[in-house]
Order: sequence, then C-alpha cells, then structure tokens
Amino acid sequence: MRRGGGSGAGAVRGPQRPLVRHEFALGPVAAAMLALAVVLAVVAPLYGYHRDELYFRMLPLQPGYVDQPPLTPVIAHAVIALFGDGVVALRIVPLLCAVLSLPVLALITREVGGTRFAQALTVWGMAGATLTLMFGHVLLTASLDLLVWPAALLCAVRAVLRDDGRWWLAAGAIIGASTFNKLLVVVLMVGIAGGLAMCGPRRWFASAWLWAGVAAAAALALPSAVYQVTHGWPQLAMGAALAEDNATEVRVLMWPMLILLVGPVLAVFWVAALHGVLRRAQWRPLRFLVVTFAVIVAFVFVGGTQFYYTAGVLAVLVAVGAVPVADWVRTRGRTRWAWTLVAVNAATCAVVALPVLPLPALAASGIGDINSAVGDQVGWERYAAQIDAAVVASSAEAIITSNYGEAGAVDRFGATGVPIFSGHNALWDLGGPAEATDTVVIAGGQGRFVTHLFDACEVVDELDNGVGVGNEEQGRPITVCRGSVQGWTAMWEAFRHLD
Repeated sequence: MRRGGGSGAGAVRGPQRPLVRHEFALGPVAAAMLALAVVLAVVAPLYGYHRDELYFRMLPLQPGYVDQPPLTPVIAHAVIALFGDGVVALRIVPLLCAVLSLPVLALITREVGGTRFAQALTVWGMAGATLTLMFGHVLLTASLDLLVWPAALLCAVRAVLRDDGRWWLAAGAIIGASTFNKLLVVVLMVGIAGGLAMCGPRRWFASAWLWAGVAAAAALALPSAVYQVTHGWPQLAMGAALAEDNATEVRVLMWPMLILLVGPVLAVFWVAALHGVLRRAQWRPLRFLVVTFAVIVAFVFVGGTQFYYTAGVLAVLVAVGAVPVADWVRTRGRTRWAWTLVAVNAATCAVVALPVLPLPALAASGIGDINSAVGDQVGWERYAAQIDAAVVASSAEAIITSNYGEAGAVDRFGATGVPIFSGHNALWDLGGPAEATDTVVIAGGQGRFVTHLFDACEVVDELDNGVGVGNEEQGRPITVCRGSVQGWTAMWEAFRHLD
C-alpha cells in the first residue's frame, strides 16, 4: 500500500518486490547498547580531558565560531551546569550518541531485509568499532554525527524502499538541525542528491515530499548560513587552513582509515554492502548509497581536511553489509567464526580507541601514532602546573598559549589567576593582552616564532607530560618574553592561526 506519496507530482512508484522486514532484534540490540554504555562509562574518567573538551568548556557561548557552529560548546556548558565541571560530565552526551546509534543502525539492517541475526551482527559489530568507541568516549563535534548520519540515511533508505515521501521530510529536518553542530552534513545531502540523480530512483525529483525535505533542511540551516555570510564565510577559511596543514597526510591516511575506523572485520561488511547494492535486484533503489559514499570519500581526498569524515557513511554501509554477511554465515561453524572475529575486532578497536593501556605503557605502544585522540588526553594538569610555575617565577601579567588545548588546560587547572589568551581559532577573536602588559609567558611552539616582537625572550622550561607520550605539547618550550615592541593591538594579528 502506498503511504504518503499522494498523487500528481508527489507520487512515486515503489519497487515491484518490496523487501521483507523481519522482526526487530530487541534483545540483541538492548544487550549491545547496555554493554557499550558500561564500557564507555567505565573508561570515561581515565587519562583526562581531550584538548577539544577543554576548548569547548572555555569558549563563551556565541551564535557561531570561526571553526564551528555553536551546538557542541552549548552542550559542554549545559552538562557542566547540570552535572559539574568534570571530565565525566562532558562525556555523557557522546556516550548517549554512541549507544543510541546502535538501534538506528539495526533499523537500517532490518529495513534492507536483515534478519534478527543480521541485526545482531550490526549492533555487536558497531558497538566495538573504532569510530563508535572513539567518538563515544570523548565530546567532539563528530560525536553527534554517530547518531545524526545514520538517522538521516535511515530516513532516505525508508523513503526509497517504502515509497513513502514523508521520510524525505524527516531526513531534511535531521540534516538541517545538524548544521548547528557541523556544516559537513551538507556534503551528505549533496551525496544523496547526486546518488539519486545518477542511480535513481530519479522520479523522486518530481516529488513534493523530497522538495519539502530540502526546504526543511534549508530553513533549519538558515541561522548557520546567515552567520557564515555575515562573518565572511569563516568555515571556508577554516577548511582552507585544515587543507594546508593536513592535506598531504590526510590523502594518504584516509585509505587505511576506511578500514581502521571500523576495524578490518567490519571493513568486509561495508565492502559487501557496496557489492550487494550493485548486484542485488531488490537493492536497486539503494544504489544512491554508492554515490553518496563516493562523494564523501572524494570530498575528504580533494579537501584534505579530516580523514574521519567518512565515519558516518561507513557505519551505515556496515549495517547494510550485515545482510549479505549473515546470508553467508549459514552453518554453525561459520556462526562461531563470525562471532569470534567480531569479538576480536572489538577488542583490537578498543585498544586503539580507548584509554585502556596503563599510562606508562602508552608511549611505547605506538597507539598515539594511530589515534592521536588518545595522546590528546594526557598531561594537561602537569602542563598547566609548569606554566603556572613560569608565571610565578617571572611575575608575568598574561599567558599566551599556542593552541586551544593549552589554553583550556590553564583555564581548567591553572591557579595563578593570570589572564589567558591564545591566537588559535576562535580564541583569537576574544582579543589579546591589555596594552600595558609587559611580561608574558608563551606556552608551546609559537614562542619560537614571535621573539622579534619583544625586547627580550628566554626559554625557561619545556612542557613534559611525565610519561613520554608524544602529543602536540610534549617537548615544546615555555618562553618568558618582556617588552612588546609595537603594542598589543598591533601585535595580536601575528599570533592568529587557524588549524
């Protein structure tokens, strides 16, 4: 029976042989959600704040920032107000996003014909995937994408498979609302549109429901668009800065990360999904997913921004690929092997994504080379104490940090009461030291490049996290500078950097 298609321009004919939607695997889904919640809750207080979490809690609430829309800092301030200024409070929302992503992914598997067993493979597999654990552990802008991208693509899949245009309206609303967190979701919308145009069903472009979804997305994205227009398109400047800093590395790393973000076992699932979508007659309406995936990959490669931008679509492809994998796992022996491999994949991903190794072993493990987010949770209290010591010894009137992690660390753990400034991203817009400021402590590598702006500069210490973890701060100088040669209003531009 046709639902929501209406007549005339809004009506779209559905597939001749609709897929069977099996019973929702409530038991396995609930068990996987509980297991994931327990794991993330246990590791939440380990190591310490991530640099982005320190940044979010420090940012004043504004309609937008040069490097992001306002939602994630709003979440940080809200959870601190509700639950206290601690690292565990900040990790409640990413935990919820990770846990709630599992039933959404199971619904995708069910929607494309997956049995209870296929749904179980999806949720237990994705509960242990690197991207779920990593973004579910730390509050990042990508944490919300764990839920948003699968939810938007679930609506798109339901629209084409159920011949129900109302799901385009839901997809548009999700995409539009997500622009308050990240503008990257617009690329997802472009990918879906490109997939429909290239692979069909093209007749959706005659549907009033699809255009209603586009209108909903545009209406909800309007505040973000207005901010960009009125502030000179800062997101473009930020994207250019990311590309300048990261492009060469990202264009190499993005390919192995297509495997590492889900783990090698689940990489088989998304490969099976792409193959199945192209070969299975009943999945013909889903071919837009192949183009969507290609658009996201091409965007990451050409833009050279962040390799993990493929994470949301990879999770959805894993959910689709669970169906052909489950079809292949027919015997008892294969079933045992399947669950063994999923468990091994989860254990491997957990070591890479979560703070499970003792800190003394982390440096030698090489995990930080694979996942810099782990190293970015180490050493902040010690760094802040070193900066404080330099301030006290020099009687400095201000602290200038080279990045927002260092600024956030001093803001959270510093005890001197000396004002903190940074030229990094949105912190530069908050302004620099007062004109009368004579002596400053400059933390981090930027101190090496601004000595010409002062009468005298001296390196007094090096940042050391005490466990030898090679993060961005380790070994960087702490510099005391005296006597600004131009005055701070003129000098502050020299401290500005986007990355």
